[in-house]
Amino acid sequence: MSILQLCYVVSAILFILGIRSLSSPETARRGMNLASLGMLLAIIGALFSQQIVSYTWIIAGLLLGTLLSIPISLWIPMTKIPQRIALSHAGGALAACLIGIAEYYRYRTSLAPASMGIVAIEVMLGALTFTGSLMVAGKLHGILPGRPITYKGQNAVNITLFIVMVCILITITLSPEMNVMFYILLSLSFLFGIFLVTPIGAADMPVVIAIFNAYGGLTGAVMGFMLANRIQIITGALDGASGFILSILMCKAMNRSIMNVLFGAFGKANEKSDTHSLASDKNQPQSISVEEALPFFEQAKSIIIAPGYGMAASQAHHALREFVDKLKANGVNIKYAIHPVAGRMPGHMNVLLAEANVPYTDLFDMEEINPEFPHADIALVVGANDVTNPAARTVKSSPIYGMPILDVDKAKKVIVLKRSLSPGFSGIDNELYYKDHTWLLFGDAKESLSKLAYGFKRAWGA
Repeated sequence: MSILQLCYVVSAILFILGIRSLSSPETARRGMNLASLGMLLAIIGALFSQQIVSYTWIIAGLLLGTLLSIPISLWIPMTKIPQRIALSHAGGALAACLIGIAEYYRYRTSLAPASMGIVAIEVMLGALTFTGSLMVAGKLHGILPGRPITYKGQNAVNITLFIVMVCILITITLSPEMNVMFYILLSLSFLFGIFLVTPIGAADMPVVIAIFNAYGGLTGAVMGFMLANRIQIITGALDGASGFILSILMCKAMNRSIMNVLFGAFGKANEKSDTHSLASDKNQPQSISVEEALPFFEQAKSIIIAPGYGMAASQAHHALREFVDKLKANGVNIKYAIHPVAGRMPGHMNVLLAEANVPYTDLFDMEEINPEFPHADIALVVGANDVTNPAARTVKSSPIYGMPILDVDKAKKVIVLKRSLSPGFSGIDNELYYKDHTWLLFGDAKESLSKLAYGFKRAWGA
């Protein structure tokens, strides 16, 4: 066995073990280290390939990639990780697309129909994943509108465009010498990626990120077939399969199908529905100050915390950990309720809380923690909105109807940290805020939690 083959075999094993370890927060860090080691071995093994003519551009690429990755890893805050992930998907997809274009440009006159089909599929998937991922990053970063952008007949246009792309793909597979058709397919694929994400709202971004992760993996796998590279096939297949499985799990957590995510324009207000502002029908929500909230926490024995994207936006996870430490020191039982789609990417809350050194044993999935809310003295909601909205259970006209939610409204008292009464990604009011046992602590979550930690410390003389 050559050094190249040995490196590839070990890399494949490490990738599989790495993905397996990502199934639990306790082993996730080890999984990332294993996968990183696998990628390093794959790169080292590739350097021993006998097909390499010159190392000049390879070394240049390695140096440039290293120089770019260091500031990205050091300076990008955790709140921007979702859009960075989307940009990574875009970069990988573009690289695969360019490799496919280069292969076609070099060998188009000698490509067999099967080989041409592989090249065409790789270029199509790579191009639409590139522009689609850029759209996702733009929506997450606020450069593009987060709401769905729709027009009459949009789904028909998208489906027609996809059918045209498939027809062109079949045509150039049978006739590889048709250069014009190949570049038309490339252009339409770039356009399709934009059209695909335009009608999708920011609320669906966790699912969309997972889907494009799958597309990127499939692009890599197809590239592996094109280049006859076994490790590329293995890693692409693993990436694609895990992305599809994750997207299915995300959709299940939202009680929706992938087709509904891609074509349902979730988050766009339905003018014909009766999901109008609850504020017009109910009393104003009860607000509370830090000083008024402190006695609730001083008397509580059990508190369940429901974090959301608002916690990430205000960088409040460290302040939350400081407050929780004070509560624990005084005998309060603390648990964190993690909704699968809280935040803007799968596992977003887990990553943020891990950064603040929150013990993994304190984190509980929605199915585990929901039965415990009725026994909790306080449900502390930190920036979560749609995933705590009781309308998902009762209002059939609501865009989130049927979505499993955290049962925070069943706790004895609910305290919500929120900047304002602005709705979440779904664009509707949260019924939770108008409950008689709910109080809203308005302001920046980080600042509010710091004041709570200080006030609690002072009250207990700790």
